[in-house]
Amino acid sequence: MTGAEVAAASESLTGTATVSAEEERHGFWWWSLRPIALYVASRLGVFLIAGAVGVVTGRPTRDGLVTWDAKWYLSIARSGYVTHIPPGHGDPAQSNLAFFPLLPMLTRGTRLFTGLAVEPAALVTVFIVGLLAAVAVWWLLRDVFDVTGADRGTALILFSPGAFVLSMAYTEAATMLFVTCSLLALRRQRWGLAGLAAAVATTADPVGAAAVVPCIVACVIAIRTERAWRSLAAPLIAPLGIGTFFAYLWVHAGSPFEYIKAQRAGWQSGTYFGGIPRAFGHLVQHGFGDPNYGVKAISILVTIGLLVIFFRARPPAPWVGYVVAVLGFGALSPIIGVTPRLLLRGFVLLGVVGARLPRFWFEVVLGLSALCMAALGTMAMGSPYWTP
Repeated sequence: MTGAEVAAASESLTGTATVSAEEERHGFWWWSLRPIALYVASRLGVFLIAGAVGVVTGRPTRDGLVTWDAKWYLSIARSGYVTHIPPGHGDPAQSNLAFFPLLPMLTRGTRLFTGLAVEPAALVTVFIVGLLAAVAVWWLLRDVFDVTGADRGTALILFSPGAFVLSMAYTEAATMLFVTCSLLALRRQRWGLAGLAAAVATTADPVGAAAVVPCIVACVIAIRTERAWRSLAAPLIAPLGIGTFFAYLWVHAGSPFEYIKAQRAGWQSGTYFGGIPRAFGHLVQHGFGDPNYGVKAISILVTIGLLVIFFRARPPAPWVGYVVAVLGFGALSPIIGVTPRLLLRGFVLLGVVGARLPRFWFEVVLGLSALCMAALGTMAMGSPYWTP
């Protein structure tokens, strides 16, 4: 490689934005108040939605925040994993073996520390983890963009259409936190720490396994440009989280593939890579009669536009690897395809777009995004016909 190529490759991994004199005068916590304020504002909006849904439906506000997939995470936190998949297919065959362990483990820790019941402990856990994730994401974006770019990118993530789940007993907050920590560590060439954070991310959610990809990308760049063989620590450590979970299932339930079997039996029957064609096929045949398919089809079209802006911004190569891997997981699924939740887990895509949009278009996109978040949150918490 030429000297220019080496410099460009190194910049794609470790380059940082210029730090102004004003920023040097203030410390970490001063600047972290910005993402904290954005996070609190976005969560207040979701809590208001949950409260309004509770009033209309006559149910406690908390019920809307622990519905759908949340009940499975709560069952693991209460009594652990079951040992077998029920017979049959579809709803009768559903079990908590189809869900990953990080959120239940963190919830148990919160219960131990606070003495709270399972449901409030899970919601407290998600709130705190989401707050930490918002701060980490802001600093990750600030590593590449200026303060305004970090503000805008973080805001677009926190007010994205799927971001209402950051207030539910779901795993997106944990995935965001540990993937962000891994990406930050990669930029500082803290290879062991990057691999460890990625390993934890892989225990949050199956899509969290995408955290392994930026570790591989950063390792390849480091070896090619600097002969930094120690960078192998990151991709070698990163898969250990999901590997340990599958080993546990082998001992506990009799097969390392019990998660995959449980998903196939209870939820994801059908042909792999069928989610995206299925969404458009249903939309063509039935229009927007089923909001699940309508939301997925629109999300796919929106994602194409986001990717155009994302690639034009020329983000660091490990970030590109992560976004491509997340979208690849969505495309692989027989039923999911691309959804607002998937885009939230691919938060780097949203963050870069938010940081790069001109002010006028950023304000338009942010406003539309927040409205969509309110609408989808209302449906998720109050309608039996749409699954987040």
